Amino acid sequence: MKALKQFSIPFTGLKLGKHYFDFEIDKSFFDAFEHSLVKDGALKAKVELDKQETMLILGFHVEGTLRLTCDTCLSDFDQPIELNERQIVKFAEAVEEDEIEDLEIIILPRKETAIDVAELIYEFITVAVPFINKCEQAGQTCDEQMLSTLDKLAAGNEEQEEQHDDPRWEALKKLK
Repeated sequence: MKALKQFSIPFTGLKLGKHYFDFEIDKSFFDAFEHSLVKDGALKAKVELDKQETMLILGFHVEGTLRLTCDTCLSDFDQPIELNERQIVKFAEAVEEDEIEDLEIIILPRKETAIDVAELIYEFITVAVPFINKCEQAGQTCDEQMLSTLDKLAAGNEEQEEQHDDPRWEALKKLK
């Protein structure tokens, strides 16, 4: 996670009020997360930090393109995304595990001096990825050559299964 140090926002020296931070998100960002659904992308994240006495209110605006793989033809395509999210961060003396019930609120110890927004941005982006990825979503057409190859392979497997029937079944069929 050393590659994500620039996503840490030190808030202790900031005055009360709104502050703005910009982040560039690329392949190295997604490489820092193991087993990431997204492997590449070119995005800009704008974070608005509203510092108050007892809490921080974070507003996220992420915009750009993700490099996804089509589930139909296996070719890569660029999927544009734009999302707006909000996160509330409250301060407490001690954080008890059973106190954390609300997923909308993050509780930080009072001694914390910075907040890392990399995981939040990553989660927002991952949730924005469509469940089924197809070239048509980005206005492209699937690779016809790959589709025909996949059809041939699928048809070839069915023929092989029919040809390679177990000879024991043939013997049982003769018993009828």
